[in-house]
Amino acid sequence: MRPEKQEARRRQIEAVAYELLAEKGYAATSMLAIARRAAASNETLYRWYGNKQTLFRSLVEANARDVTALLRSAIDQGASIEETIAQLGPALLALVTGEKAIILNRAAAADADDSGMLGETLFQAGRNSVAPLLVQVFERARTRGELAFEATDDIVDVYLSLLIGDLQIRRVIGVTAPLSDAEARSRADRAWRVVFTLYAGRK
Repeated sequence: MRPEKQEARRRQIEAVAYELLAEKGYAATSMLAIARRAAASNETLYRWYGNKQTLFRSLVEANARDVTALLRSAIDQGASIEETIAQLGPALLALVTGEKAIILNRAAAADADDSGMLGETLFQAGRNSVAPLLVQVFERARTRGELAFEATDDIVDVYLSLLIGDLQIRRVIGVTAPLSDAEARSRADRAWRVVFTLYAGRK
């Protein structure tokens, strides 16, 4: 199969996996059920993904890809902290509160008393892929005098707490509707204003 066709097929299979996770939950979503709905062979799914847990990991990593790509681009281009955060905030909110993330988090919660692997996967492939890049962004801002702080982990935690707070949890348990683009921008702007007020540098 040509690479572009295989990639399109993977996207189709992963879209079906999301559908089944949303409809049936993690425990009732089998590789065979995904294969049948996607009109793919069970052998293909196991060859491409290995098992249900590694398929889940692929979904998590793909969902985080846009945000990590944005951060890497900002780092490579030498964008200012303000420019980076202006792009990052709404994108990160869309990542962690969007329908895909909510489906994945509900699946991980359902697996907590089983393997527990899915929660660890979300942590490693989600936050742990974004936080180290945020550390680089904030440390460069400190070097440039844009921000002043002692512990990088602390400012990253403060920023993420202000930006996300318990919003993702409220989305997972179904008590909060998805944010509009305007609401995401407003929340992201507020988080940045507070961080800048707390850690403004020499400039």
